Amino acid sequence: MLNKESPMPMYYQIEEDIRRKIDQGIFMRGAPIPSERELSETYGVSRMTVRQAVSNMVRNRLLYREKGRGTFVAEQKFEQPLQGVTSFSEDMKRRGLSSHNELLTFETRMPDETTRELLDLNEEEVYHLKRIRYADDEPMAIEETFIPVRLFPELDARRLEELSFYEYIETETEQSIGRARQTIEAGIAGTEEAEPLAIQEGDAILQIERVGYLSTGSPFERNISIYRSDRYKFISDMYRQH
Repeated sequence: MLNKESPMPMYYQIEEDIRRKIDQGIFMRGAPIPSERELSETYGVSRMTVRQAVSNMVRNRLLYREKGRGTFVAEQKFEQPLQGVTSFSEDMKRRGLSSHNELLTFETRMPDETTRELLDLNEEEVYHLKRIRYADDEPMAIEETFIPVRLFPELDARRLEELSFYEYIETETEQSIGRARQTIEAGIAGTEEAEPLAIQEGDAILQIERVGYLSTGSPFERNISIYRSDRYKFISDMYRQH
């Protein structure tokens, strides 16, 4: 199976073959791969060579180890383009996955100073939403959203269970979404993030903060989302300026 005459190292050829088997479904995601002994016999190389290949794939989060159980194929990460303004529900629908929310908080309140400045508010209330977002019943993100009440006075929890917020804007109001500005930072999960996302304290997370603007230029939401970094990665096409 390996080309020993190739200048490509044996461990790299093993990595490529394991990748191919994952892509073809021979090694299923979430399932264990053969042991180092079995792989060394299959490829006709030393266990040290196999260990180097597997360790590289663990380091790149394509595989993961569980003490006393073996090495498993990691779940595929969702690739989220940074171009375009879409909601979580729209992203999941585009991928052919079902999505739903667990609504933790829906209330009206006075905003903090940062929210007031970002949403260009005076002394007025905002809706405060906090939700766990699921894809095919797996928790993916915790979202906290602040929305000016005056822009959507009819908004209620029932509507958000039936429609995504973006769908609500576009189908039930005469307003349209124009653009958004967001920042992405790395972080570490604490107790408040770990339990609802079904991860461990100390695991890496991605924190995305977005301010959305209507086509009129008015800011309509401040959204702070905590994503599982083991299930999400963000991609962007960039072009050199001349």
